Amino acid sequence: MLGNLDNEIIFKKAFTDRTVFKAFVRDILGIDFEVGTIETEKKFTPKIGYIDFELDIYAESIDKRVCVEIQRVEYDHHFNRFLHYFLMLIAEQQKNAKEYNIDQTVYMIVVLTAPYTITEHNGKPILDEVLLLHLNPQTLQGEVRDLYGHQFVCLNPNHSDQATPQQMRDWLDLIYQSIHNPQRPVLNIHNEGIQKAIQLISFENLTPEERTQAKNKEAARVTIAKIEHRKSIEIAKNLLQTNLSDAEIANHTGVTIEQINQLRLK
Repeated sequence: MLGNLDNEIIFKKAFTDRTVFKAFVRDILGIDFEVGTIETEKKFTPKIGYIDFELDIYAESIDKRVCVEIQRVEYDHHFNRFLHYFLMLIAEQQKNAKEYNIDQTVYMIVVLTAPYTITEHNGKPILDEVLLLHLNPQTLQGEVRDLYGHQFVCLNPNHSDQATPQQMRDWLDLIYQSIHNPQRPVLNIHNEGIQKAIQLISFENLTPEERTQAKNKEAARVTIAKIEHRKSIEIAKNLLQTNLSDAEIANHTGVTIEQINQLRLK
């Protein structure tokens, strides 16, 4: 039985392992990453952009030219938080730079463990398993000029896509199966990174301390979710007094149409 990678304790145990981290970066980004120090709850001093943000898992390569950040979340924050973190990791390099040089290439990988709740500006729902953001400029003819190389990759295994490359599929399957099919997961054990991750998060290999910490994190998350849901219900009640449609209220609050109908009957 696998530990749930939707749990912060389990996720960090797996992805702070050097073998797992290096294989994950290789399969997702397509680069060989010589891992230096892997840090958790990474913060920068002084603060960047006047915001004291924290990175789940952060590592730099031994040659200091590449840094990678992995952010695990179970909600999407409408991508604003991810984009801010990504850009601040780039901006942070200017802190001690004498010129406007950006010597390190920044890669950010976000792992989402719940379906997207956001839409494009045209209202079309986002249902992509892998999303990529590159900062290189391009000409009017669409030709890309390779100047920077910074990349932001967003992974969401809840939106399976047959076109996803197998090396990415291995990790997306690991995340999804650990959450939805932990007792009988179907995984590619021929991938050495996946094999090591399975070993690390197998329930029998979790220490009593790790099990306790994981349970406490899960209990705290459930409590927070209940509080946030109650807040959303109250906001939805207030919006019922406006001219907004049920669909618009649902979009603003995350409350379901069925719940809004029940509120109207009260």
